[in-house]
Amino acid sequence: MGGTYMAIIKTPLDTNVFEAATARIDWIFSTFTRICISFSGGKDSTVLLHMVAIAARQYRRKFSILFVDWEAQFQHTIEHVFKMKKLYEDVTDEFFWVALPLTTVNGVSQYQPEWIAWEPGVEWVRHPPYFAITDEHYFPFYHHAMTFESFVKDFGTWYSRRKSAVVLTGVRADESLNRFWSVVTPRKLRYADDKPWTTASQDGIYYLASPLYDWKVKDIWIFHNNTAALHNTLYDLMFRAGVPLSNMRICEPFGPEQRRGLWLYHALEPETWAKVCVRVSGACSGAQYGNKNGGFYSVNKKTVKPEGYTWKSYVLYLLESMPPATADHYRNKISVYLRWCLAHGYPEGIPEEQEGDTGSRDIPSWKRICRTLIRNDYWCRTLSFSPNKAHCYARYRERIQKNRKEWGLL
Repeated sequence: MGGTYMAIIKTPLDTNVFEAATARIDWIFSTFTRICISFSGGKDSTVLLHMVAIAARQYRRKFSILFVDWEAQFQHTIEHVFKMKKLYEDVTDEFFWVALPLTTVNGVSQYQPEWIAWEPGVEWVRHPPYFAITDEHYFPFYHHAMTFESFVKDFGTWYSRRKSAVVLTGVRADESLNRFWSVVTPRKLRYADDKPWTTASQDGIYYLASPLYDWKVKDIWIFHNNTAALHNTLYDLMFRAGVPLSNMRICEPFGPEQRRGLWLYHALEPETWAKVCVRVSGACSGAQYGNKNGGFYSVNKKTVKPEGYTWKSYVLYLLESMPPATADHYRNKISVYLRWCLAHGYPEGIPEEQEGDTGSRDIPSWKRICRTLIRNDYWCRTLSFSPNKAHCYARYRERIQKNRKEWGLL
């Protein structure tokens, strides 16, 4: 938690982004034995898939594709993935269409703060294709309802087959500060110093690579304009609905950031939306409030508290108003956070508020904790936490609950 921040200087290249990405993909084919693309059906990974397929035909090589099907997705996206799969069958050796129960955060409900795609025993939004991977024993590393983050990490290790392997993503540093930092941070292990767009996996067995890391959103559409390559027509509908280019995203829909686009389901695919509202708790309210300025979800930049409350007392009030299981989860996280702060610069406890405490940098305060709760940030990413592994969470919760009595912090 916390940490030192440093200035990063962008260095222009003597080439355009298309030529740079082409050179990176050429290097990938000459360096790695096994190549897999993490494909979402979105605009960025679609361009990446087009470019890699062109290179594969030139090199007479094949690559694999990983598509994680989130069940509650636009039908336009599913149709696009089908088309891309068929288009490049000649250069793909494995297409992993994953329709397994995976857990992800549900930022629109405190009664169901997580939801499980393809959960057994419930009525799904739709059925997966016949060739999708639905057998929970297919991957030796898989365990029921594991988190998406754990799945993709373990998938890379499994996919490598102990050969030189790389998993390609369509991540662009221009999309967010977090994505920019994930590319340029000097703390990560790269393939080489001149390959900042590569990252070694935590186990060191394979690499992640983002050949389009320096593209801007306009570069994506310039590519499509110049090549007339197949694209997801959902973006055409988004454009007609008035969505700015920079806000057009396709991913699992219920996270704290992604919920802002829930209203599009109702506007673009009402039949899909009706099924989503039945399937996922809080979807309707998330669509109504997730894209509006105001106190709900703390969408506005300024977090406010009711008159007569301190930030700490408001945190305690919010915790008391939550379902018991959700409140207990947050109490565990906040207690660990407060304990860490006591040992790192705040021996008398964190202040009520500080300048910049609700920004991207983790500046401890009760106001920051309050904003975390209002935003329904279940895994407390704004407090520098990352999701716990699903199969370890029960033990983690029991351990922290015991420690809380000893710490007496919350």
